[in-house]
Amino acid sequence: MSAEDRQSQLAREHKERQAKRAEQAAKSKRNATLGAVAAVVVVVAGLVVAMTLVTRGDDGDTGKTAASGSPTPTASASVPALTPPSPAELAKKTCEYRKDTSGSPAKKVGMPPAKPDLKAKTMTITTNHGVVVIDLLTELAPCSVNSMAFLAKKNFYDDTRCHRLATPENSGVGLIQCGDPQAKADGKNPTDGQGSSGYVFDDESLETAQYTKGVVALAQPVDASNQNGSQFWISMADETNQIDKAYTPFGVVSKGMDVLEKIYNGGWITNPDDITGDGGSTAPKIPLIIKDVRIS
Repeated sequence: MSAEDRQSQLAREHKERQAKRAEQAAKSKRNATLGAVAAVVVVVAGLVVAMTLVTRGDDGDTGKTAASGSPTPTASASVPALTPPSPAELAKKTCEYRKDTSGSPAKKVGMPPAKPDLKAKTMTITTNHGVVVIDLLTELAPCSVNSMAFLAKKNFYDDTRCHRLATPENSGVGLIQCGDPQAKADGKNPTDGQGSSGYVFDDESLETAQYTKGVVALAQPVDASNQNGSQFWISMADETNQIDKAYTPFGVVSKGMDVLEKIYNGGWITNPDDITGDGGSTAPKIPLIIKDVRIS
């Protein structure tokens, strides 16, 4: 396929995705009442999961901040309702990271070790607007957390811009997406959302994944599977839970949701030149820049 044909194909696919997102947005508005009922169910499920899976006393895995912007989390964001592997199973766990052959622009810093770091508990993201702390689901997504820890040690995320702000109005879901090292997040760069770490790895814990507000998950191309890389997103609305269970959840925000709310409520810039529509077509109007990421 020639470069011109490939460009035309991408443009056609972009238009199809725009139409699908518009349909999703309309659907989310029609289902507002249903979503409210579902949110109540999620709250109950989150409480059950918190009692059975979460042992940290700070209640960090529940994730959603109060509407006032207080960083104190509540129980409305739930974690995957899965039984963690036994200590013996985790001790044998290994991860496979493969070269990304998609041709996406990459910032290559090597490959994570095959043996995951199972001691990781929190991910602290320092941004230009404040600090966001994420409680990690290491036992449920060890290879995902291992990848994030590796990239953090390599300073991969330093001085990168979060390039996508999706809302129920523009996409049918609510989230902030980060992790493209090449992104400009200015509403003009046609390749925002395509950058990666140069490697990919398999999905984890998708069976009963929840994407309610506060949940943090890995991003991958539309309709793809087992193509996780450096990009991740933070759910900013319970409507996000409507999407297919195709994105690995690896943490829940326990502090700094007020920082994210400020960005989310500030609106977005539409990028008409985005050729894929896979995550770079709506940049935050208020720039969100990651200054540092630490795993501890």
